[in-house]
Amino acid sequence: MAEQNTKIELNAVIVAVPTLAGPSLAGGEPQILIDPNTALPSGPFETSHRTLEQGLREWAQTKGGQPLGYVEQLYTFADRDRATGQQRYVSIGYLALVRAATTLKDAVWSPWYKHFPWEDHRRGMPAVIAKNILPALNKWKAAAPNAAAKRDRAQRIAIAFPQDKKNWNEELVLQRYELLWEAGLAAETQKRAAAKKADNTTGVAMAHDHRRILATAIARLRAKIKYRPVVFELMPDVFTLLQLQSTVEALAGLRLHKQNFRRLVESQGLVEETGAMTRGASGRPAKLFAFRRDVLVERAAAGTKLPRSG
Repeated sequence: MAEQNTKIELNAVIVAVPTLAGPSLAGGEPQILIDPNTALPSGPFETSHRTLEQGLREWAQTKGGQPLGYVEQLYTFADRDRATGQQRYVSIGYLALVRAATTLKDAVWSPWYKHFPWEDHRRGMPAVIAKNILPALNKWKAAAPNAAAKRDRAQRIAIAFPQDKKNWNEELVLQRYELLWEAGLAAETQKRAAAKKADNTTGVAMAHDHRRILATAIARLRAKIKYRPVVFELMPDVFTLLQLQSTVEALAGLRLHKQNFRRLVESQGLVEETGAMTRGASGRPAKLFAFRRDVLVERAAAGTKLPRSG
């Protein structure tokens, strides 16, 4: 038996919030770093690294001078067909949050909703769901080999893409992507099958299985902001409550109730007034707040709990 050629690599989903990270990014959309081949930043794991996280941080710093803030390991991706060729790649996926708008060498910022257009519900249900996704999924359901498979597909579709917007679960990012993959609707599937030309109706494809890694990261972050104050890792030292709410909305892909959101944040003791006000912006000056980092020591802080609007 031939010896298997296996390589361990680190993949990073590096997230920044554009309106807070700097003018080089388009406003209002969570951004991820990708390379020119639409792949996530990747680097080797070296035996000299004491831990995987240390390896990721050292690699990111060496490659492009990008200091990583909050870092969390996601999952190990090791499916045999995740890359072409004889080399077997085992990837350790990470989620990393940054405030700066600096980029890794040969990397660019990309809006994550460009890759998952059905996930942004801030302006209502995206048209692509009713126009493209549900008709294609219903056709896939009808083609099921038997009644049991048809019921199973119908149930999965109803959970992933509910007709009633109140039943939308923003954390099911990976389940929705894998459903589209199984139904042959993901652009990566179309490209591999070579049966028809791939299009971007269901999002811009990424190299290898990197869109699956990104889906895992988005789902993790959306869940995390509900019970841990990780959103402040994306915020500047001082910010308005509107900036904070806009950031949470951008990450969750949901519109939140303004008054309820502010009451929750203030009642949880997550922020404190700085005594300063915004200057130079159009409209009325707004109070500037700062994150109370002592809260991490005082107690296991709650997150925002996402009080939806409507």
